[in-house]
Order: sequence, then C-alpha cells, then structure tokens
Amino acid sequence: MQQQDSDRPSRFPLAFELLMWAVYVGLYKYSWYLEKLPPHPRVASDFPYPHLAAFAGLATLYVVPYYRWLLPLLVRRRRYFMLLTITLVYFWQGSRLNYELTTRLFAYLGTLGGSFRNLALLPPWWNLELPVIDLISFGCVAFVRVAFDHENRRRHLERDNLALQLEQLKSQLQPHFLFNTLNSIYGLSLTGSPETPRFILLLSELMRYVLYDSGKEYIALPEEVVFLENYFEMEQRRYPSARIRFTATGTSDQLQVPPLLLLPLVENSFKHGRHHLADAGNVEATLIAALGHLQFTIENDMLPAPPAASPRRAGGIGLANIRQRLNLYYPDAHELLLTETNGRFRAQLTLHI
Repeated sequence: MQQQDSDRPSRFPLAFELLMWAVYVGLYKYSWYLEKLPPHPRVASDFPYPHLAAFAGLATLYVVPYYRWLLPLLVRRRRYFMLLTITLVYFWQGSRLNYELTTRLFAYLGTLGGSFRNLALLPPWWNLELPVIDLISFGCVAFVRVAFDHENRRRHLERDNLALQLEQLKSQLQPHFLFNTLNSIYGLSLTGSPETPRFILLLSELMRYVLYDSGKEYIALPEEVVFLENYFEMEQRRYPSARIRFTATGTSDQLQVPPLLLLPLVENSFKHGRHHLADAGNVEATLIAALGHLQFTIENDMLPAPPAASPRRAGGIGLANIRQRLNLYYPDAHELLLTETNGRFRAQLTLHI
C-alpha cells in the first residue's frame, strides 16, 4: 500500500492557473487592450506593441490575493455573504486602483524616450467589463484550488484514519500472541522438557519481531518468513510427535508485506489442530511468492467437534483481525478461502501485491 505518489498534491490547479494567465491575460486581454488604443500608426507585425501584454499582466495582479487567499479563506470559514460583499467591492475598486497604478507606471516609462517611447500608447480608460471577466475567470481558478485542497485534506484524513486502524489491529495482535506463547511455556514448564531453553530462545526472537519490527508499515517478505519458521519450530518442539512443516519459495526482498499478516492463520491452525490430542495430527503450510503475487496455504487436522451443550471458549480475534487488515491493505486485491473437508481445515490466502 504505497502512499508516496498519492500524497503528492495534484499539479492540475497550478497548471490551470498558469494556463489562465497565458491564454486569458496574455492573449485575450492583450487583444482587448490593443483594440482600445487611441488612433496610432499601424505596425506591420503579427504581435504589435508587445508591451500591452505586460500591461495586461500588471493590470491583473490585483486578482492574485483574491483567488489565492481571500476566497479560499472565506469559503473554508463558510462566510458566503461576506464573500459576496467583499467580491463586489474588491473587483470594483481594486481593479480600478490597479489599472490606474499600472497606467501611471507605463506613462512614466514612456516619458523616458528611447525604447520606452511606444509605452505611451495605452488604453485611455477603465471600465467594468474586464473586471467582470476577471472575476469569472479567476473565480474558476479559485474554486479549482479549493476543490483540490478539500480533496487533498480528505485523502490525508482517510490515510490517517487508516493508519490508526492498522495500529489498533497490530496492538490487538501483540497481547494475543503473547497470551498464546505464555500458555506454551507454561505447558513445557509442567513437563520439565529439555527443549525449554531452545523454546525460550525462539520465543525471545518471536517477541523481538512482534514488539519492534512489527511497528513498520511494511517489511521484507524474507523477514516475515523467518518469523514464521521460528514459530513453526517452536510448535514442533512443543509437539514433537506431530507432523509440522512449513516451506517457502520465491521469497525476495523486493516483495514486502504488512508484518504479522499471516500470523492469525497460523495461530488458528495450531489452536484448533488435532495434534493437541493425537500424535498423528499435523499442520502443513506453504508460501509461494512471485513478482506481484503471493499465496499462503495452511492445513491442519481438526479437533473433534465439542458437544452441543459445551460452552464456547473466548476467541476469534485472529481471523477477524486478518479480515480487517486485508480489507485495509489490499482492498479488492486479496482472496481468503476457509474450507473444511474430511476432518481437515484449510485456509488459503492469495494477495495481488
């Protein structure tokens, strides 16, 4: 679930703004001012009096504070009546003041003579026609910026909410895993098993991974595989007569997965496997990875069904957790199949990474 590209603000508002300045100000307003010039000798050029383009740009600068700051601020605060009032006054008086200042600047430059001589050819008056078009044109620019800003905020809120949900799910897994492993140590301590030191060492490696490495958003697939291998070895030492196997192929550092994603499926198989009661019970798991594709399958012999009147034990955290995490990490890009056939439980997870 890569976020880098989606976190970048869209460049469309800036491109739209620059296009408005180039097409509307640089071409339309230039042509409009060219037609309003006082009588003057014709110039044999496709682009006569280019200073009018600069004049049009300077005479339009008054709109920048409006569409970049004033309108977004008032819309964000929902001051719509104030926005309407300020807009009318701003474009009526602001455009007039900006026009007069620009005219004086160019008239002064025209008195300097030389290459500035043609600058004296300026539109001789101000009217309300262009400010109205300014309002329509740059009002569109402002609302495009506001719309994209709202979309960007919404996306960041969704991302933050997603991160919070994922952290809650991770924190739910940690005590759940610790509870199960403490039960395992308790079982070994009762029997005085010689495997207890190795078991504790495996447990420390598992807990290091759960407490530290699982804080990352993604982790290299080989690290997750090592964690699962240690988990399977720990269970094999706990049930030496059972057939417990885990194989992984195609793992690569280029493939990354959310840490502890597969743990609930593994814990579920060991929790409900027949090896608790019979030596012949087994748990078998395979992980097959390829570029853009990962499939994890785990099977176990099931425990006999409890009598109908037996009270149900508390649990069910694991499978509910993995379903939620899959929906958050891989929406529409995963498939989890849980089946029971001939006394065997099978879970198969397919991810399109």
